[in-house]
Formats: sequence, structure tokens, C-alpha cells
Amino acid sequence: MRTEKPTMLADLEQGQSSLLLRLLNQSGARAVLATDAPDLGIAEIKPYPFLALVSQYEMRIALLLALINPAIGGVLLIGPRGTGKTTAVRSLIDILPDTEVSDCDEGALPADLQNETARLLYPDCYERYQSGAAISHFERVKLVELPLNARLEDVVGGINERVAAQGRIKLERGILARADNNLLYIDEVNLLDDQIVDAILDAAAQGSYSVRRGAMVGTYRARFTLIGSMNPEEGRLRPQILDRFGLRVTVRGLTDSVDRMEVYRRARLYRTNPHTFVRSYDQATAEVAQDLVNAREILPQVALSDETVAVGMALINQLRIDSHRAEYTMFEAARAHAAADARLTTTLDDIRVVAPLALRQRQSEFMEHFFEQQSVEDQTISSSIDQIISPPS
Repeated sequence: MRTEKPTMLADLEQGQSSLLLRLLNQSGARAVLATDAPDLGIAEIKPYPFLALVSQYEMRIALLLALINPAIGGVLLIGPRGTGKTTAVRSLIDILPDTEVSDCDEGALPADLQNETARLLYPDCYERYQSGAAISHFERVKLVELPLNARLEDVVGGINERVAAQGRIKLERGILARADNNLLYIDEVNLLDDQIVDAILDAAAQGSYSVRRGAMVGTYRARFTLIGSMNPEEGRLRPQILDRFGLRVTVRGLTDSVDRMEVYRRARLYRTNPHTFVRSYDQATAEVAQDLVNAREILPQVALSDETVAVGMALINQLRIDSHRAEYTMFEAARAHAAADARLTTTLDDIRVVAPLALRQRQSEFMEHFFEQQSVEDQTISSSIDQIISPPS
């Protein structure tokens, strides 16, 4: 990344290209794809390239920020069918960074084995680690999708039935444990069973969860980035679930005819010859993947400026937002946005870009009326106390 770049706000206002917007606007596959893809007789999934998405800047920026800084708390995409929500999420596969993965059954990493209690918590892994054997390796972050028909046992884990048939009891890790250090994507999250949603949100908040099956108890890490999508026509999410998602994006169909025709052309090229279409974006995709790695590396050094903090807190107070997740999400997103532009200090431009994503739908008309009613009741009680203690003479 370069050290000096125009800010994203200036790009939006002046029509120029910042690093992040240039990444989103890079495009290839303009030529007619004439060659036929080889028929290997097997199905091979070629996700639609992230850089081939047309417009929808807010959605794409939110997803990139969540990749740079998982502390943001994930992304919720809300919009009608056919607007590219699922396509956008699945297109992240080719730009996902690497992460450290445990080779132990207990799922422990070297950082987990630095104290004496690790001998009891991870006995097998601890012995291997002390003997000098490698207990982890690096691999690409995965996109783990949660099917709508998943059972609670599938999500959190349960008894391994094959091992149980041999007269032994062993807990099997669930989808949440397999999503550790990865992306967990829930399409149509508003249609999931409440029990499953609660389990996912609790695990996401704690970074771990426990499974108890009789005398067997297992505690697993679940530090994942949660991405959800939904069509509000099919049902709404409970307010407490909405508040758990860091960034929220309203995804609408494009209104510009030129953009819609470009969507059609690219979709047609992709369906006609996916291999060639995807290959035409290989170089740009590799550059974006490297830029994401660079942004993640400098993120720990990115600091909030005093001006950013002052304006951010004034905004939250003016909007009368009660949830403390609002400022946490907004400031973490601002840090990620600064890292994407290779800056070590946030600016007001970062707040302008991320505030709508972080604060959208966090206002509660119900709670405002509730607190107003509570204030009236408190005044009535205080007035009654005064009359009793100091009655008028």
C-alpha cells in the first residue's frame, strides 16, 4: 500500500479513486470470452469474482472492513431477493487471508499452551507441543455456511454416533467450532429457529461455547466473523439479534440502466464460461488479497484521533443511542477504514463513511418512549416523597 492516498470521503465527493474504491472498481473481462471451458466431467465451484460486482459500494466496503478487522462484529445485509447479497458473500472466498489452524483434536493453538493449566485442558496437544512437534499450520480462511435445515446439535455439536456404536463416547465438534477463525455465513438468518440463533450469538459474543451431553462436557473456541443476509419481506429479526451485528447494509437493486446492463453482461459471461471469466480477474484479485493482508498487519497500530472520538461520541449522544456496541463498532470500523488506506490515525472522513453502517437501526423509538414514561413516573414518586417528608405548612 502507498503511504499517501486521498481519503474515501474525498473520493466519494470528488469522483476520484482511493485505494479501497479503486479495488472495488477494478474490472476486467471486457472482451468477449470465446474459448470453451474444459469439460472435466466433475463439478467445480468457481465463485463469482468479488471485483466483478457492479456498484453496491456500501455492501462491498462493509464486507472488506469486516475482513480487515473481525472485532467489528460482522455484517448484516438486508434487502430484497436478487440484489447480489449471497453472491457478494460467496465471492469473498478468493480474497480471504490466511489464518493459523490447530492440528490437535482439542483445537489448541500455541498461544493456548503458554501456562501450566494447559496441561490439564489440552493434555494430548500439550505433550506434542512440549516435545517440539508442530501443532498448527496456516491455511486460507474458510467461508462456512450454515444451512437453514441445521439442527441445534449440528450447530453446537453432540455425541459422535460412529464412536458410540463401538462402545465409546466422544463429543463431535459442531459448525460453530469448525467456524473458529473463519467466516460464518447465514443466509436468510431471519428464518432460523430462535434456539439456534441464540446459540450462535452467544458463541459469537463470548468467543467460545460449551456442550454438555450427560457426563461429557466440551468447551470449544468460536471466534468467527458473522455475516448474515435476509429479505425483510420474509420476516423480521428480533431487536437483540439486530444489535449483535456490527455493520448493517441496506441492499437495493441498482437504478442506473448502464449499471444494470453491466450486471447482465457480466452474469452472462460468467454463466457462459466461468473459468475464463474468473481467470480474467486473477491478477486484480491477488492484488486485493495482498492489500487486505497489509491492512490487517498495520491495524494493531492504527489509533483513534481525538477529533474522531469527540465527533463520534457527539453523534451517538445526538442520536440518543443506548447500546454501547454502537461506539465500539463505529470506532473499530473507522480503524479498519484507516488501515485500508494505509494510515495509522483515523480522521473524520473515516467516521463519515462508517457511521451509517454502524449506527443504522440502533435507535429505538420504543425505548425512547419507555424512558420518557419512566422519567414521568420517577418525578411523580419524588414529588410524593417530598410532600410526605416536608408537607406544606
